[in-house]
Amino acid sequence: MRIGKQDGAFTAIATSDAETITIRGYDLCDELIGKIDFTDYFWLLVTGEKPTNVQRDITNACLVAIAEHGLVPSVQAARMTLAAGPDAWQGAMAAGLLGMGSVVAGSSETAGRYIVEVLEESRKSGTDLKSAARKSLEGLKAARSKVPGLGHPQHSTGDPRANVLLKLADELGVAGDHVECLRAIGEEAPAVMNRPLPINVSGAIPALMLDAGWPVDAMKGVPLLARAAGLVAHLFEETQRSIGFIMSHKADLAIEYDGKAAEGKG
Repeated sequence: MRIGKQDGAFTAIATSDAETITIRGYDLCDELIGKIDFTDYFWLLVTGEKPTNVQRDITNACLVAIAEHGLVPSVQAARMTLAAGPDAWQGAMAAGLLGMGSVVAGSSETAGRYIVEVLEESRKSGTDLKSAARKSLEGLKAARSKVPGLGHPQHSTGDPRANVLLKLADELGVAGDHVECLRAIGEEAPAVMNRPLPINVSGAIPALMLDAGWPVDAMKGVPLLARAAGLVAHLFEETQRSIGFIMSHKADLAIEYDGKAAEGKG
């Protein structure tokens, strides 16, 4: 069964033959291994071009900022999976990555698309960014939707990671339209939403990466790659000092059953 377009199938990422392996036009063994760091390689793999020094610095900063944040749900899922199947690192890694959705860690993509949407509306309508942001926020409020890239349950007075990233963007001269748009959203949101809503790391990362030239359609890959490193650390620790079943047990104690009693037992 043919589904979708089947003609002219190509890839520009990699090819190989008996003698060589070519990645994005570079010989893997002669030009890349031992001659390029992983962040540069990540940028090259995704975009087809090696990053500039500034693009590398921004990407490194964003990866470091999001790689680890304690026992968040995705980490708990991974550790409990490994506790139940100690031989299945791949399953535990997958469990952790699958838990990176629109609320935790994977929210950078949502925030990135929202920033692009507000920026494009500003350009299309000819209004300033604050007016475009305010109009969009009013729409979110009417729909009772959260504001992508703003707010944090723990860092309620301001996400320190976001603050550092935005300062770095200014220092490196990367801050452009997307950072300006995020800041406009952050300035207008408290008044529209009637509560404090500081910019969070999931808002700062896409703003910086977009201004650095990263494609919005690949935005989710940044936190996925970063959190993969954090998951490896947690899974290694799980093999040394297991807490997977402890977390499972504590969850069982914390949740009270309120369903029907067994017949004749109520």
